[in-house]
Amino acid sequence: MSHGPASRHGDGTGTGAATARRSADGSASTHATGTPSTADAPARAGRPRRLTARMKLTLTYALFVVLAGALSLVVVYLAMRFVPNYPLGNVNPQAAAVATRPDILHALVKASCVALLLLALIGLGAGWLIAGRVLRPLQDITRAARQAADGSLDHRVGLAGPRDEFTELSDTFDIMLARLQQSFEVQQRFAANASHELRTPLAVSRTMLDVAVADPDGQDYRRLVSRLRETNQRGIDITDALLRLSALDHAPPAMESLDLAGTARDAVDTIREEAGARGVAVSADIHPAPVTGNGVLLRQLVLNLLHNAVRHNLPAGGSLTLTSGPDPAHPGCALLTVTNTGPPLSGTVDRLTEPFLRGSGRLAEQDPTRRGHGLGLTIAAGIVRVHHGDLALTANPGGGLTVQVSLPGAA
Repeated sequence: MSHGPASRHGDGTGTGAATARRSADGSASTHATGTPSTADAPARAGRPRRLTARMKLTLTYALFVVLAGALSLVVVYLAMRFVPNYPLGNVNPQAAAVATRPDILHALVKASCVALLLLALIGLGAGWLIAGRVLRPLQDITRAARQAADGSLDHRVGLAGPRDEFTELSDTFDIMLARLQQSFEVQQRFAANASHELRTPLAVSRTMLDVAVADPDGQDYRRLVSRLRETNQRGIDITDALLRLSALDHAPPAMESLDLAGTARDAVDTIREEAGARGVAVSADIHPAPVTGNGVLLRQLVLNLLHNAVRHNLPAGGSLTLTSGPDPAHPGCALLTVTNTGPPLSGTVDRLTEPFLRGSGRLAEQDPTRRGHGLGLTIAAGIVRVHHGDLALTANPGGGLTVQVSLPGAA
């Protein structure tokens, strides 16, 4: 078996210095990179020290060699029964007599003991070398696992060689590390962006209050209260959206059979007034689409997609189209499509489901009527995920976005 060295590294950047570890009693604790966990030490110290896997394999190989040699010698020993028991004479009368069967058996036993001792030594030495070569890939994986436990998720095992159990384990471990790295990076970006989004309304409120305290007589308190209320409401909206997003991953919703067409009609009626005020023409082509899902969440899904299509449309003369019906690409599923005009989108549109990432980037719109919290598509993606559906985002050639949601049909 031949495997390459374990020196390949991933392309992504490393994660933060702190990593969460699971203690012996099941609780999570955070430790700095490279610092051994005190909670893990008692569990390791309490394990009895036994023979290593390499030593076990070595002893197994040596025992097998000795047993095979002993079996061969037993067969030879049994075959010696056919040797005559009387002294064998030589054709030359002056020559000494040939040894008898007991003499031959005695010599055979002595030679067998020496042969078995040599086989045991050869088995131990060769077994130690073979076991080390066989277990070398496992040692590479162990080193990679230790580096990952210390917070270095950018390291990869990368075993080379023919496909076998060890290369499959290595590839699976590398895939797991890549997903963990991506997950931690998303969590870090989410925490940083959430902190920024929540800090902004608080900072704006404090600035307005500081200005009012510095010049109490020169303030339009009616306008100040209105702006404070608007800023406070923005913080509340962001917090509510974060709570809904968190609830999607922790509380599985109750499912029932329903028609997505009715939900789509209600959602279209809800946003018509806002769309008309923004100059966005709304058209709908709704056909029956039976699905299995949660009515409240599916209504929020459609509303989020429509609000996103309205608020990220053209300043004037924009359009929005919603269609629903059976999914032609996946028989038995329902398809909901929302298409809107808008400015051209650059980059990968799949990242629009990332929290707080808007079509124009991380910055919110200057126009308060077009400003969102950047969680609409993120919540929509979460709702689709808990319904075991598929969400596809496609940038339109002339600008705008097309969102397709495929959901399992009613049972």
